[in-house]
Amino acid sequence: MIIIGAKDLSKQPANLPAIISIGHTNWCVSTRKLHYGIFASGAVVRVPPPALCTIFPRRGHNMALTASVRIKLLTAVAHHLAAEEWPIIDLTLSQFGLPTSDTWSGTKEGYIIQMSKDTDDDTVSGLAEHCGIPVEHGIVQTNVQAPFWKPDFFRLFLSHLATSRKFAGELQQALETYGIAAFVAHNDIHPTAEWQNEIELALSTCDALLALLHPGFHESNWTDQEIGFVMGRSMPVFSVTLGQTPYGFIGKTQAFNGTGKTPVALALEVFDALRKNKQTQDKMSEIVVSLFENSPSFDAAKTRIAYLEGLTTWKPGFSKRIKTAAENNGQISSAWGIPERVAALLKKKGEKVDKSDDEISF
Repeated sequence: MIIIGAKDLSKQPANLPAIISIGHTNWCVSTRKLHYGIFASGAVVRVPPPALCTIFPRRGHNMALTASVRIKLLTAVAHHLAAEEWPIIDLTLSQFGLPTSDTWSGTKEGYIIQMSKDTDDDTVSGLAEHCGIPVEHGIVQTNVQAPFWKPDFFRLFLSHLATSRKFAGELQQALETYGIAAFVAHNDIHPTAEWQNEIELALSTCDALLALLHPGFHESNWTDQEIGFVMGRSMPVFSVTLGQTPYGFIGKTQAFNGTGKTPVALALEVFDALRKNKQTQDKMSEIVVSLFENSPSFDAAKTRIAYLEGLTTWKPGFSKRIKTAAENNGQISSAWGIPERVAALLKKKGEKVDKSDDEISF
């Protein structure tokens, strides 16, 4: 039984999904068949099973939020909206009746928190709903722990056919080099775990989805639902052409051409795309800094400094972390030309660098 907004949906006809308006979203729900729907808002919505069911307070139903929940929600909202351009951020805030400013000089996340911190609980919950941040019975589910995700890695769900699991597994291994944890159902689900619930947990907690479009992908009973699930969370969906032409919503964006490419080569392309995509670049910037800090060789340090130089998102604390890594990691400090590039990068980012820093080491 799934209950949303205190309405029992268990008596709905098996082949007639119920559509309920919650805030700004229409949800398509069925208790006997899996459904996802496309509505006027453009959202593709897929409702999880009862154990993971996302329940939002309906407008006017005033669910009181504790201070802890408000902090977690507003922080998650700020993190999500910060991936957008300034006009979209201001549009979103104004549509929820929040103030905006033309004179802000800080970060996007700081701005969003400042503009929304004094609003009422109903608006906070509405913003969370708009951003696809689940709240279940007043508990923010932004950091659900799943055993198959590596801590501090980017979470990428690989949607693939059972016949493509070897390729998916090789891609999973190649992506790990770039701080990307890829979920491959056949590799990551423990034999005793309930298959569907584990897949839906991965779909509910991933940062993005990558569809491996081998021939027959569209005919699968599962792959389209996986895509709809992640789109319904407003998370990015990418695709790789491997014999199947992109279709529907995934056909609207440029796909990776995987024909004839090894998983290693494809992994690098995916990494580059995630670094540049506005919805994923924020989290990927953290991962790029971490990769540099942990450079295991001179060659890795040389490759990873180039990733740092290409970052478009620069957070407070990055400069200090990079400088500390250049001081303490011998694979960085002793790599030819890398300390100088670090110094130049920090200077470009506004970090004070003395003459000795410019010469060789910190």
